[in-house]
Amino acid sequence: MRREDDISVKLDWTTILLFVALVTLGWLNIFAAIYDETADQTIWDLSLSSGRQLMFIAAAAVIVIMIIIIDMRFYETFAYLFYGLILVLLFLVPLIGKEVGGNKAWIGVGSFGVQPSEFAKFITALAVAKYIGSVGFRMDNLRNQAVLFALIGVPIILIQLQKDTGTALVFTSFVLVFYREGMSPFLLIVGVCAATIFVLTLLIPNPLYLHAAIAIILILLISFGKKKFKRIAILVIGALLISGVIVSVDYVVNNVLKPHQQNRVKVLVNPDIDPLGVGWNVTQSKIAIGSGGLNGKGFLRGTQTKFDFVPKQSTDFIFCTIGEEFGWIGSLVVIGLFVALLLRVIFLAERQKSRFARAYGYSVACILFFHFAINISMTVGLFPVIGIPLPFFSYGGSSLWGFTILLFVLLKLDAHRSQVLQRV
Repeated sequence: MRREDDISVKLDWTTILLFVALVTLGWLNIFAAIYDETADQTIWDLSLSSGRQLMFIAAAAVIVIMIIIIDMRFYETFAYLFYGLILVLLFLVPLIGKEVGGNKAWIGVGSFGVQPSEFAKFITALAVAKYIGSVGFRMDNLRNQAVLFALIGVPIILIQLQKDTGTALVFTSFVLVFYREGMSPFLLIVGVCAATIFVLTLLIPNPLYLHAAIAIILILLISFGKKKFKRIAILVIGALLISGVIVSVDYVVNNVLKPHQQNRVKVLVNPDIDPLGVGWNVTQSKIAIGSGGLNGKGFLRGTQTKFDFVPKQSTDFIFCTIGEEFGWIGSLVVIGLFVALLLRVIFLAERQKSRFARAYGYSVACILFFHFAINISMTVGLFPVIGIPLPFFSYGGSSLWGFTILLFVLLKLDAHRSQVLQRV
């Protein structure tokens, strides 16, 4: 075989090495999270989460080989078909699925469970990328924007029916892809402003202070700007909308959110509200991370871990194990690996010659970033606990396989980018 035809030469090995490092560290930390020094345990024991995770890693290796073997055109050609199939599966989950951790998001397969929503992420990324890469596509076309938001909106609704708000929120990260492909930043600005106002309303007991601040800012903007009717009308409407958001926060928190979601918001605003009750997870998580200090307590020596103070420590709160046993330095290394992977994915996305591959690459980056940023923010009390895994670290086959497919489809497309004649 000629060197230029060898797929192993064309693959981006920097990204692969980062992937292997993260998966390996994740596997070790899963064992650390469930380790019991009083029992005769080994990391290979299939009765433990670490042993089962090793099986999932082996299956992921087989998936990688299949992705590399399959023709690159397969992913774009059948993107809409896969999207339709995953929507059907997501629709069936609430009807035939089993409930795990309060979420009915799993389909039982023997003694294991498969979470279709984890696979919906990369499939939606393929569908979004295919539509963006279609002939004559223009992001400033309202119809095109409506289709794109529908592509991510339908999975959000179906996943929300499974009571899995965290996974549903992941799909909002596609808005960043739309922005990269030419959508006006107006929606992003509105979203950031609305989120900021929402948080400020929660933090400031009396909303009258916020209304007064908005009124003062409105008067200043009108006084020191051009006295044009259109400009003044836009400013007034904007101020009224902001005031509307402030007024709606109390209603949303008390009437729309479910009791456990209300508790998570309250804990975010006031971490000490109930440290032995609703605030237990976050409080113990911060204690575990803080107790690690600079160098950590050492592998398998985490006391918070040994005495099971932190619930779900091998899944949603796996970062606690890193912080406690490897300290600030270990946490910095893990965060550095994730940042390096994200930067590498963006680099790969930018060098693609087709709009489909580029949009898919940015979808990969946005999904990974959302999971990485929100999961770590949850564990340190900077974001409400919404139950999403840390990529390649948290225990679970569906999560590992979903992220593996997401990443290696991009590597497959990148390996054959020279076959694309023209960049759109």
